Amino acid sequence: MNELVHSPFAAGHNHVFLGAGHDSNGRKTWAVIVLCSIMMIAEIIGGSLFGSLALVADGLHMSTHAGAMLIAALAYSYARKHANDPQFVFGTGKLGDLAGFTSAIILAMIALLIGYEAIARLLSPVPIHFTEAIWIAVVGLFVNIASAWLLSGDEHHHGHSHGHSHGHDHGHSHEEHLHDDEVRHISTPAGEFALSVFEEGVPPVFRLHTPRHTRLSVQEITAITIRPDGAQQTFSFAQKSGYLESTSTIPEPHAFQVRITLQQAEYSVEFTEHDHAHDDHTADTRDHNMRAAYIHVIADAAVSVLAIIGLMLAKTFGWLWMDPLAGIVGALVIANWSYGLIRDTGAILVDRSPDTGMINKVRSIVTATGDQLIDLHVWRLGPGHFGAVVSVISNEPQRGPGYYHTALQNMNGLSHLTVEVHTAESVRL
Repeated sequence: MNELVHSPFAAGHNHVFLGAGHDSNGRKTWAVIVLCSIMMIAEIIGGSLFGSLALVADGLHMSTHAGAMLIAALAYSYARKHANDPQFVFGTGKLGDLAGFTSAIILAMIALLIGYEAIARLLSPVPIHFTEAIWIAVVGLFVNIASAWLLSGDEHHHGHSHGHSHGHDHGHSHEEHLHDDEVRHISTPAGEFALSVFEEGVPPVFRLHTPRHTRLSVQEITAITIRPDGAQQTFSFAQKSGYLESTSTIPEPHAFQVRITLQQAEYSVEFTEHDHAHDDHTADTRDHNMRAAYIHVIADAAVSVLAIIGLMLAKTFGWLWMDPLAGIVGALVIANWSYGLIRDTGAILVDRSPDTGMINKVRSIVTATGDQLIDLHVWRLGPGHFGAVVSVISNEPQRGPGYYHTALQNMNGLSHLTVEVHTAESVRL
């Protein structure tokens, strides 16, 4: 008999798969639109009053800048408004990626236009009003710096904390601490021990760091894991350089109680399974809509800087070719950023498998149960949200989909799960 069950996990059955900073990012984008619109109107009116074609042209350029921001802002608004619309089968989390892809195409077109104009001017130089052009480029640079500041925030500054202090000295480096999946500090009469689940580039194992000047025989250490279903496993340790390491690997998931014996005294610590952004990348929280908006203003700022440098050199040394050369360099930089954005957002839109961290994590948890994984699909639903379809053949008739929901429910970022369970008997039939 086959069983098929859907589980929405923490996202709730409403299928809301928007990023954590969705609403605040939307407000930031509208603020940039206001700033760009004010600058655009001022330049067009000023250019018309004072007869400056360059000022009017820059104002029109600023309008394209505001238009790109408008795409991002409308995507945020539409995604929020229709987040609970059942017609969107897996929510509106991908609308930001669609907006980012659209913005990337616009960036590519801008790069082509700048490159075309720069090559045309390199072949046929035109007179330049240096003072006015430099002034416009400087004002444009300040506007882009202000826009970048408005768009910046926590999404551009990633940090990670284990929720415990690294201030203890266990005779090992701070760098190694940063790679520990989990650390539990155990206070004993001999000092403080540090027990960790370590899986940086190796199968997961326990590592035990002892207090400085404390010598402990491997025969004096035993660790027993006790899982929620009552299953137990005993681990022995071997001496390594600067620490003790379990001789057996730890099956997924890493959610259990550990009873560890140190110098004939028993201690108990808890481990819980959650996301570790530094090693498995299971929860890609990047907001590509905000990323596209940010790249727009940074690209414009880069072009402004290159324009100022080119204009200054052309004015000082009479190198008229410096201005179009700066434009060609700027076009290449923008094209490169555009390509990266098209590649990343396009992959999400066509449901290309994400980083293998999430896939490997799901596979290892399922296969650790002893059952056969026959089909697995993992894809991104939105910033920080993934969906998965898992199909297994189980030799245990009592194991239904709920068994795998329990095993996978603590995986950070896995927001929607569909489990199909086949019994070995039904497959043989």
